[in-house]
Amino acid sequence: MIGLAEQPVVDFPRYPWIGDDDWRYTFATAQVRVLMSQMLSRAALLDMANADSFELCVDLLASSEYAVPQGGKNFSDAEEILLQRRTQTRRLFLELMIDKGLSELLRTREDFANMRLALRRKLTEKPLGTDYSDDGSIPAEQFEEIFEAEDYSPLPNHIQEAIERAVLAYYQNKDIRQIDYALDYMHFQYKLKKAEELKNIFVIELFRMQLDLMNIRTLLRLKFTESEQRNVFLEGGYVETERLKHCLDIGYEAVAGLFFATPYYDVVEAGLSYLTSNKSFLKLERHCEGHLSGFLKTTNQITAGPQPLIAFLLMKENEIRTVRLILTAKKNGLDTRLILDRLGE
Repeated sequence: MIGLAEQPVVDFPRYPWIGDDDWRYTFATAQVRVLMSQMLSRAALLDMANADSFELCVDLLASSEYAVPQGGKNFSDAEEILLQRRTQTRRLFLELMIDKGLSELLRTREDFANMRLALRRKLTEKPLGTDYSDDGSIPAEQFEEIFEAEDYSPLPNHIQEAIERAVLAYYQNKDIRQIDYALDYMHFQYKLKKAEELKNIFVIELFRMQLDLMNIRTLLRLKFTESEQRNVFLEGGYVETERLKHCLDIGYEAVAGLFFATPYYDVVEAGLSYLTSNKSFLKLERHCEGHLSGFLKTTNQITAGPQPLIAFLLMKENEIRTVRLILTAKKNGLDTRLILDRLGE
C-alpha cells in the first residue's frame, strides 16, 4: 500500500494534526457550523434515555428536526424521518464539497455496505431484498440487478476485487464472519490508498484512527469468545498488529497496559473493565465513538476547509444512529441503565 510500508509513528498524545485551512470552503464551513450548533444536546439525548416510554421518548423530539408527523408514533414513522434526515445530510455534504475526490471517497462507504448486505444474502442463499442504500456511488437499483445476474463486470475494479476476496474467504469454511473481515480489509486498503493519492492529511488520519478502533473492537471480541483466529487484524493503523495478536495470549489484566503508550489507553481500559464485569461491549462502543468524536471536534480549530464538512457529516450520522438506538431500546423495553451505559452519563 502506498506510503504504508512502514508502521506510522505515534508522535501525538491523543489526536493527530488535521491539516491547514482551505479558504475555498469559507462559506461551506460557516454553513455546517450553524447546522452543528443546532444538533441535539447531550442533555436532550439523556432525557430521551430516561423517558418512561417509547411514546414519551418520541414526544421529546417534537421540537427537533426529527419530529414525527402529527398522530404518528409508530417506530416505522420515526425511522422514516431518521432515514430522510440522513439522506438530506449526505446530499448537502455532496453539494458543499468542492473536492469531488473526497466526496466520492466518502460515498464508497455505502457501496461497501451494500456489497456486504448482498454477499451475505447471496452466499447464505437468502433472497435479495430492496433495502440497499442509494447514497453510494453505485445506484441501489443497479447494485441489486448486478448481484441478481451475478455479472460483476459493470462494477469498479476495487469492488470486483473485494467481492472475489470475500467469496473466497467465505468458502474456506463457510463462516459468514469471513465476509466481514475480507470486506473490511479491502475497504480500508482502498480508503487509505485513495486518501494518500489525494494528499489529504485529515482523511488519512481519520481512516487510520477508524482502523485502529476497529482492530480494538475485533481484539476484545476475539478475546471474549476465546477465538483462535489471529490473522484478521487490519494493517495501516498506528497500533501494530503484532501487539494486538500478543494481547490475545495474555490475561485481561495485562491488556490495557500494552496500550499505555498509544492514544487508545482510555478506550481499552474502560472497555475491558465493563466487559469483564458485565459481559457486554456497551462501554467499548461508547468510548470508541467518543474517541472518534473528540478527533472530529478538533476541526473547530480550522477556520475554513473540508475538515469541518467531513466532521459534520460523520457527527450528524452518529447523532441519527444514537436517536435510533434510543428509540429502539425504548420500543423494546430495554433497561434505562443499559441505555445510559451506552450513552455515558
